Parts: sequence; structure tokens; C-alpha cells
Amino acid sequence: MNKWRDIEQVFLDELANLYDPAEIKAMFHIAIEHIAQLKKANYLLEKNSAPTADQQHQLLEMLQQLKYGKPIQHLIGSTSFYGLDFNVNEHTLIPRSETEELVDLILKSHGTQKNLRLIDIGTGTGCIPISIAKHIQDAEIWAIDISSEALAIAKQNAAKQEVAIQFVHADILEWEFLFTNGERFDIIVSNPPYITPAEKEEMHQNVIAFEPHLALFVESSAPLIFYDYISDFALAHLEETGTLYFEINQYLSHETASLLRKKGFTQVKILQDINGVDRMISAKKQ
Repeated sequence: MNKWRDIEQVFLDELANLYDPAEIKAMFHIAIEHIAQLKKANYLLEKNSAPTADQQHQLLEMLQQLKYGKPIQHLIGSTSFYGLDFNVNEHTLIPRSETEELVDLILKSHGTQKNLRLIDIGTGTGCIPISIAKHIQDAEIWAIDISSEALAIAKQNAAKQEVAIQFVHADILEWEFLFTNGERFDIIVSNPPYITPAEKEEMHQNVIAFEPHLALFVESSAPLIFYDYISDFALAHLEETGTLYFEINQYLSHETASLLRKKGFTQVKILQDINGVDRMISAKKQ
């Protein structure tokens, strides 16, 4: 029977045309932890032993799906984000590490703020508001998404993490109908669709084929449409001392900042991620 290390090599050989070795090894470790509860830290001790026949069968079945480009997160039905486990499926964008940095920025800036009211727009899996709710216990948190399927997953995740989130099924492009004039938030945050058709060429096929285009792409004629509408929503519903946070398209960072300044936002800051890429913007209402 094949040993664990033999199956790892099969993964490396069979997926070499799709991913680099580091990505393949990361997927292999996710797979063996899911199937055999064998954590990466223990793998070196166990790699010369053999999995059961059933475990080997499951791994090779998973490999076949990976060869078609299906994300490993969809195959196991979950992913890790900010130290928490989130359900994912084909209706939700798989949370990225860059978005963890956005969560971290908010928590470092507002973690001790009392009676915080926050709304996340385009919540997907709910990874942003749920992660924040786990760390700011008394916060009142809302989350909006246009996709009822995505909201169903977000509600599962909120229940799994035992946090209270008020979910709203709505289109932010029709924001005028969402809340009364007096409704205010201390933080408005969004990781909206921002990838233009021209950027598809740079993307991995598994993202294009298996993740929801509704959460990813915008028309090239209006690449900042969501930033435009959400910033108008913020002008109407952000507290005077409140903060607006966006995850952004690195190629349109200065255009996004300019849009916010033209609308009257102050202290507009472009922030880079761990890779030195323009990835976030924060702005104050006044």
C-alpha cells in the first residue's frame, strides 16, 4: 500500500500543470487533515506510514476533482479565516488572507470601542462581520448581501461561531430603501466586486470556473460602481466620527481614493497588504 509521502508525490505530479509546488503541498495538507485528521505538524512523523484503503481512496477521489480546478475549500466545504472555520460553497467567495488583514485593521483601530455599530456590505460567507463579532463582544453588527444563497451560508457560519449578526437580503445599489434616515453606523466596511474583465487573464482558472462571478467582477465601463454607491450610503448612514473601510482593486487604488475625496471624505488612506500591494482604503466622514 502507498505511504502518505507516496500520495503526496502523486498530488505533486498530477497537479503540476495547475499549481506551483507550495500550493499543491498546502492542498495536500488540507486534504489529509480533513480525511484523516492528520495535521501538518504531525505529518513528518507519519509520512512513512500508510493510510487506510478508504483514506487513500478518498484522497485520490479528491485529487481527480482538483485536477478539474475545483477549489479544495469547496471539496471539504470549509476554510479557515482569522483563526475561525467557515463553511463555503459555490455561492460564496472563498475568503482570502488579504481580507484577514482588513479585519485585523478594524480590530486594532476599534477593538476597545464601546457600543460599536458596524455594517458589512457584500458579506458573502460572513467572514468579516463574524470575525469582528468574535472579538468585540458588545458590538451591534449587520451584514448585507444580494445573494440569498450566500446569506444562507453566512447564517450557518454565524450560528457555528455563536455570534449575533443581523442579516439583510438586499442590493446595495438600491441603498436608499434599506434604512431610515436616522440609522447610523460607526463602521461601514465592504469587500465589493472589483475585478475588471481585462484582469481575468491574470486569474487562476479555478477562481473563474468555480467562484461566483457576482462577487468578483464588474463591468470595465464602471469599475468603481460599488465604491461609488457604498460611499454615498456612508455619507447618509455613517456617524459623523465614523470610518469607512474598503478592500480595493490594487490597480485602481488612487482612482478609488480620489472618488472618496471628491465626495468629501477626509483622512483617506491607501493601505498596503503584507505583499506591499495597495489593498485597503480607510476614510473618515469628517
